[in-house]
Amino acid sequence: MASPIEFEQIQAKLDEDSQVREEIRNIVQTLERQARSTESILSRVHSIPQANLSETLNEVYGAISKQRETIAQLNELTSEHPYYKYNQMWSKRMETASFHLVLWGFLCSYAKGFNGPEGMLYPIEEIGRLLGIPVMLKETDAFHLTIEEYLLSLILLIDELARLAVNSVTLGDYQVPLQISQFVKDLHAGFQILNLKNDTLRRRSDSIKYSVKKIEDVVYDLSLRNLVPRATQEAAQAPPTEQGTMPD
Repeated sequence: MASPIEFEQIQAKLDEDSQVREEIRNIVQTLERQARSTESILSRVHSIPQANLSETLNEVYGAISKQRETIAQLNELTSEHPYYKYNQMWSKRMETASFHLVLWGFLCSYAKGFNGPEGMLYPIEEIGRLLGIPVMLKETDAFHLTIEEYLLSLILLIDELARLAVNSVTLGDYQVPLQISQFVKDLHAGFQILNLKNDTLRRRSDSIKYSVKKIEDVVYDLSLRNLVPRATQEAAQAPPTEQGTMPD
């Protein structure tokens, strides 16, 4: 006969799991609120000329710093439990946090006073450093940023830049679509190298070609109206270069 003690032990395990999930859910909800706040600030880049973005980018960094603090709490809580048992509860939020950083990094690379290369793409290792978490762990069952989350954040980045290319034209900022065009073409070339096994990642990566075409249409319209120098047009329409391609 089954012992009541065994069922009591099972119930204790169920109660413990429910408590852990509730604690994780509370932290994830905080992260969701912070993500919405960050996106609210980032939305301003669609209505501000590139030359005037410095103040907005500083605000974005402050908002991302708050997400980093919450992610640290999530890391501390989940470090005591199997990663893959609960990771679906926060995976979408990590994808969003990575997206905020890669977009912020790209915009900063064109800001006044920036000393690095234009059209900068943060590799996954840099995203992990900025968020204060490890990346791509294989041997350890611990909290980390996965390569799938990073790649999904790049797809979000491409979609957002396609929108920015259109809105920049309405602001009379005709160089931005050209900058975006070369950057996105390089990213697209990187994705074409990948043999994607993840169904969600493969399905969502299909949207990249539509974003590329949308940006190309903007550049084409600008060239027809002679709104950009021909040399700059040719650079935007040239084959992808190594700069901005997917990291190894």
